[in-house]
Amino acid sequence: MEDYLQDCRAALQESRPLHVVLGNEACDLDSMVSALALAFYLTKTAKAGEIFIPVLNINRSELPLRGDNVFFLQKAQIPESVLIFRDEIDLHTLHQAGQLTLTLVDHHILPKSDAALEEAVVEVLDHRPIEQKYCPPCHVSVELVGSCATLVAERILQGAPEALDRQTASLLHGTIILDCVNMDAKIGKATPKDSKYVEKLEALFPDLPERKDIFDSLQKAKFDVSGLTTEQMLRKDQKAIYRQGIKMAISAVYMDLEVFLQRLDLLEDISAFCHDHSCDALVAMTIFFTPNNEPVRQLAIFCPHSALRMTICGVLERSTSPPLKLTPIPSVSPDLQAYVQGNTQVSRKKLLPVLQEALSAYFDSAKIPSGQPEVTL
Repeated sequence: MEDYLQDCRAALQESRPLHVVLGNEACDLDSMVSALALAFYLTKTAKAGEIFIPVLNINRSELPLRGDNVFFLQKAQIPESVLIFRDEIDLHTLHQAGQLTLTLVDHHILPKSDAALEEAVVEVLDHRPIEQKYCPPCHVSVELVGSCATLVAERILQGAPEALDRQTASLLHGTIILDCVNMDAKIGKATPKDSKYVEKLEALFPDLPERKDIFDSLQKAKFDVSGLTTEQMLRKDQKAIYRQGIKMAISAVYMDLEVFLQRLDLLEDISAFCHDHSCDALVAMTIFFTPNNEPVRQLAIFCPHSALRMTICGVLERSTSPPLKLTPIPSVSPDLQAYVQGNTQVSRKKLLPVLQEALSAYFDSAKIPSGQPEVTL
């Protein structure tokens, strides 16, 4: 794959039409690997001279915040120097010149800042509930599996299995296992299709690492937040939803919430984060694992606007689809409400529609016509 990625970087220097495979703005392991593997496969099966460019949808300076990505690239012997990041390619200029074609992987709605690029989207491959009204008018493949890498593996193995090499198989295999929490049925993230393609990859490449070994090493790298500031923790794995000028950030934080809330200058740092990122509300979804590998999920809602905060908390507390089973825990500020989330099977992907509902409820109560949600997934 390294030679192919070098070819991609060389293609950026040429004045030619480009087909970009773009992951989501969180650039978690699933998004990164799905973009790399799908673009590599599409190039290997394309007409001679045609190249698909995988783009990581963050600035290069952001990669060190994603410890599992850095670890897995090193393990797969893919130098960071050959990757292409969002600040190294001007998609808007390419689009204005009529030289951009886009495939979206691991998301299906572009943020407001990229709305003009929707015209260039020809395909979507995603694994989260689709916002049909706001999805680009193109070929859309969406299936609610645990990992988007599963859908990429399916595409490759159904289309041209001979195009799959061990390096790519290893990336897909480890990503699915991490996303699906080592295929643990109690966690509830793995679907039958996720399990099917992990088994297919293992059958094709019997020397792939043991599931527990790769899961433990990736999980350790993902949850290592030592040395990160509060702002970096919140930025490390952040997504956002918007409605009618209101922006809510949703950050995955990989530590015990009660420890997080005790960080020095926490409220000042959270306030600064919201100011710098133009957020009206911040939802921190914390997760960590007990010594018995049982997940613990917690929520913190920070919002200085009391009416908006109360609406968000009310919708979360009353949610039945899915039920969150929230138990309030002591907070460090009137602007912050914290909970233990009893239903640990509700991940951020499943919580996003509830948070969208909360923004709708806020505008309904204020009797403000709610506009179309613009979602960064």
